[in-house]
Amino acid sequence: MDTAEAWTGRTACALQSALRMSNPRFAKHLGVAVRTVAAWHENDATVPQSETQQILDTAYERASPTVRSRFAILSRPEPSPAEVQALRVAIAVVVRGERVLLVCRRGDSSLRWQFPAGMVKPGRPPEDVAVQETVTETAVHCSVRQHLGDRLHPDTRVIADYFLCDYLAGEATNQDVVENSAVTWVPIRDLPRFIPTEKIYPPILAALEATA
Repeated sequence: MDTAEAWTGRTACALQSALRMSNPRFAKHLGVAVRTVAAWHENDATVPQSETQQILDTAYERASPTVRSRFAILSRPEPSPAEVQALRVAIAVVVRGERVLLVCRRGDSSLRWQFPAGMVKPGRPPEDVAVQETVTETAVHCSVRQHLGDRLHPDTRVIADYFLCDYLAGEATNQDVVENSAVTWVPIRDLPRFIPTEKIYPPILAALEATA
C-alpha cells in the first residue's frame, strides 16, 4: 500500500488482521481508543481523521515485511460481480498418518508446491473432482472425509473448494509431468517449509493440527 493514500476503516482493519492483534491490543499499539477500532469494524467506509491517518502510516512503515505481505493480500478490494471468474477448482488435502500430499507445479519462472487440484465442470460434484484429480495427478486413491469450505482465492481469483481427504491406496508418483515437476508426502509439521502459512486457507491448518 502507498501510505500517501487515505486509510479507511476497511484498510485499518486489514492492517490489524495482518498484525494478528485483537481490538484492545491494536488500539494500544496505535495509541487510540478501543472504541475507535470498533468503529472501523462497524463501518469500513469510515475515513479516520488526519492525525489517525499519520498514526496508521507509522504503524504500517514499522511493520515487518511478513506483516506487509499479509496486509497487501488482506487489503485488496473485493472484486465486483463482473470481475469474479466463474471458474471453480476442487482441492484435495490428502492425509496419510502425519503426512500430507503435495504436488509441485511448473511455473513460468518458479516451482510452487500445492495440494492436488482440478477444475470443476458445471454439474460435476467438486468432491468427485478432488478425488479424481488426485488419482490422475499422483496415482494416490483417497476418499473425502470433510468439506473444509470454499473461498475466492486471493491469488488466482477463482472459487476454491477445499476437501480434507483420507489416503486409501497407491504410491505417490508424478502422473502429469507437463503440469507438475514432483509429487511427495510431506510431514504436516514441515508444511510451512513448502507453502507459507499465510497462503494456506485457515480451516486447512485447523484440520491438519487436529490430525497431526
